[in-house]
Amino acid sequence: MRASRTIALLLLLQSRRAMTAAELAAELEVSERTVQRDVAALVEAGVPVYADRGRGGGYRLVDGYRTRLTGLERAEAEVLHLAGLPGPLRDMGLAGHALAARLKVAAALGDAPAAATRRFHLDAPAWFRDAEAPPLLAEVSRAVWEDRMLHGRYAARGGTRERRLEPYGLVLKAGRWYLAARGPSGRIGSYRVDRFETAEAGDERFERDPEFNLADHWATAAREFTRAMLRERAVVRLSPVAVENLAVLLEPTVAADALATAGAPDADGWVTVTLPVETWDIGYLELLRLGPEAEVLDPPDLRARLTDAARRAAALYTRPSGRDGN
Repeated sequence: MRASRTIALLLLLQSRRAMTAAELAAELEVSERTVQRDVAALVEAGVPVYADRGRGGGYRLVDGYRTRLTGLERAEAEVLHLAGLPGPLRDMGLAGHALAARLKVAAALGDAPAAATRRFHLDAPAWFRDAEAPPLLAEVSRAVWEDRMLHGRYAARGGTRERRLEPYGLVLKAGRWYLAARGPSGRIGSYRVDRFETAEAGDERFERDPEFNLADHWATAAREFTRAMLRERAVVRLSPVAVENLAVLLEPTVAADALATAGAPDADGWVTVTLPVETWDIGYLELLRLGPEAEVLDPPDLRARLTDAARRAAALYTRPSGRDGN
């Protein structure tokens, strides 16, 4: 561990020219005393590190010195594909590999990686959601990266069961983690990581299907999940404004499926569609968002609920506002 940390310290100095002990300690997540010991070890090994004294001082390398220790290890090269996801990398226990990879790239390419990070940043979780990482994510991630069998207890709708899975990949969707894994049936399914009550990467390894594509699997699984969840159907007239904004208000797959059922526009430019909803209560709330841009034709109960909502809304807006003091 100390050897890799010392190399990381050397690469930091090479890429940033000068850093204080406090800056190095924060970057390497160690104490300043540990930084001082590591710098002394580098000097003993013949690396030309010297310290600038006084305010604004710090450690720096002799001008022109460059290390050749820039070869990426396999784990470091793999996490480069996730370099724009510092939070998820930390949650999966890969922050150390990511730091080493970034430093080696910086040592090889100079300021190019820093220039990119100043201009682009990926914020994966959705708005208005607490994206707390599942407590067992790091262990599940280890099983995925090392192709190890995953043993654990998983809480599903039918109850909690022991699982023995071949973990193929992890997906972060709107702040929630999902595991794509092959179960005893031989089918690759999707599991919510936060539903694992226990999880342990076993000693035995599995042979990964070379034809498996995680992105394709997730696209198919997401569509199937969405369609299976939407059990009810409402017949709705939509204005041109509602048609234009349907994919913003609803899940894009749901909106696309609904618009695929649309007939020709009527004389007012409105179209009639069959809109899938999870439950009538959820459908009621979703259609409220469309306001006067949608009219429910069927079922009658849902139409009656929205008629009542429109009547109550009209009553609110036809009376003087509370700001008038009336």
